[in-house]
Amino acid sequence: MAEHQEQSGPQEPLTPKPQNVPSHPGSSSAVVSRRMSTTKRRETAPELALRTVLHARGLRYRVSYPVPGQRRRTIDVAFTRRRLAVFVDGCFWHGCPEHGTSPRQNSEWWQTKLAANEARDRDTDMVLASQGWRVLRAWEHEDPEKVADEIQRLLAES
Repeated sequence: MAEHQEQSGPQEPLTPKPQNVPSHPGSSSAVVSRRMSTTKRRETAPELALRTVLHARGLRYRVSYPVPGQRRRTIDVAFTRRRLAVFVDGCFWHGCPEHGTSPRQNSEWWQTKLAANEARDRDTDMVLASQGWRVLRAWEHEDPEKVADEIQRLLAES
């Protein structure tokens, strides 16, 4: 699963706690503002594709499940009895080394924002691991069949 990989058990913090992002300096244009405001946060095409494959394989799961102790954060696909959390991360928003891009407008703000997203991801992973959850992160561009294979492998281990 690219650079995002399964994490299990308590771990020492590898990154600082998520940082606060300053207020957005304003959109570079009305078109950009409209595009960013309509971008989905959940129920994205890659999430739906993965869930379709999982359901077809007979697997049942919870969707947008709250991270225990972090009510504003949610797990994309949660296997609660097996304590497996699956996140389908967008390449732009989570800094994919293969497809992540850096906007030219407001670049300093975006650099801070994307770094904060990545730090929040690492913090979420640590919170879940400290509570006995295993975490699998997949990039949006990964083949849903391959991600589902990895999920089934992890579920078979538990």
